[in-house]
Amino acid sequence: MEQPVWNFEQEPGDERLDETGVNLRAYFDRMPDEKMQQYCSDWTDEQTIEWDNNFRDDDNLMLLCCERDVDVREYRKVLENCINYRNRVRAIVMKDG
Repeated sequence: MEQPVWNFEQEPGDERLDETGVNLRAYFDRMPDEKMQQYCSDWTDEQTIEWDNNFRDDDNLMLLCCERDVDVREYRKVLENCINYRNRVRAIVMKDG
C-alpha cells in the first residue's frame, strides 16, 4: 500500500486519540486532496454523509478496527481540523512530494 503524502494521523490535536481517533485521522490522510477541497462546512449532515459515501445506514462512518462509532458530528470536526492542517502544510508537502 502506498503511503499518503499527508501525516495528519500524527499531528497534535484536541480530539480523542484512542484507536478510533487515530484510524479516523489515517482515513483522512488517504482521502484525495481534490475531494477534501470540495467539502463545504455549510453542508447539512446528510449532504456530508452523501459526499463521503462511506457511512453506514445508522449514520456512522464505516471504519475498520475501531473501538467505537464515529458519528457525522465527530467526523465533521476532525475533517475540518484536517483541512486546516492541509492548508497549513500543503506547499511543503507538495514541494517534497
